[in-house]
Amino acid sequence: MTTFTRRSALGLGEQPAPVRRLTATGGIGRIEVSFEHPHPYDPQIDHYAVHASRTPGFTPSTENLLAKTVYTTFRHDRLGGQAQAWHYRVVVVAASGRRSGPSTEVAGSSVASVAFSGEPVATVGTFDHRSLEFALAPNGSAQYPTRFPNDVDLTAGVDDPKTDWSYIHPGPADAWAGRKEHRATFRFPLSAVPTGELWLAMWLIDTHATIPGRARLALNGTSVRDIAFEPGATRGSLEGDANLPGSPLRPSYVELALPTQALVSGENVLTLDKYDGSWHVYDALGVFLRR
Repeated sequence: MTTFTRRSALGLGEQPAPVRRLTATGGIGRIEVSFEHPHPYDPQIDHYAVHASRTPGFTPSTENLLAKTVYTTFRHDRLGGQAQAWHYRVVVVAASGRRSGPSTEVAGSSVASVAFSGEPVATVGTFDHRSLEFALAPNGSAQYPTRFPNDVDLTAGVDDPKTDWSYIHPGPADAWAGRKEHRATFRFPLSAVPTGELWLAMWLIDTHATIPGRARLALNGTSVRDIAFEPGATRGSLEGDANLPGSPLRPSYVELALPTQALVSGENVLTLDKYDGSWHVYDALGVFLRR
């Protein structure tokens, strides 16, 4: 008598086990989805199908398939500056084509950006996951040394971002920009030091994938903090719109409180010195009164 295993009896291989410990953690413009899979090689897994819906209690389908990934983490990004609530379920797809049952559902919310929740004081660019309103965009990085021999220096409300603010901020790893530190200077006026808290919002559409680098932020000569940039996709020096379907660009966000004691009535000067690594590309930058 021939004994058939479950695999041979089904002909299509065993049904994969569902994922477990699904979580959804919110940040500005993104929700990080992560999970565990107890048996990724028995049977062999082809990918994980991440499904998402704005409403709870949904059933995974082709209409709400968000992404296919071979990793147990996924970044749901480009969500914009407003807070968004989403619900997620994951289905495991084996190499044989068999699918697991859906995971339990988990909810997550992105975090509202101060660029949308605060009162704008001074901005350069539009917070829209594009760099196209800036000088040299979308792919004129080689012209930076000629166009900005003394680096970028812009006064909000006076200078034109299309000619006076470079889309790309090089670092000392960039041969095309002289392999040296580069500074971006952003000047903005205050009629009086506000009683509330001022915040900086700096959105990027992309950074270098392996050496995104670090920069030193200062306000009126007072050190604020060093910023370590997230790795990007190394395409933002050539492409300027992260909203296009299939765009490889990897937006990131830096938002932080500015020290009130460093503010002055009249002109205030923010400087960002890129002293390590390679370039980053701006989406927009601004100072906001936090509500």
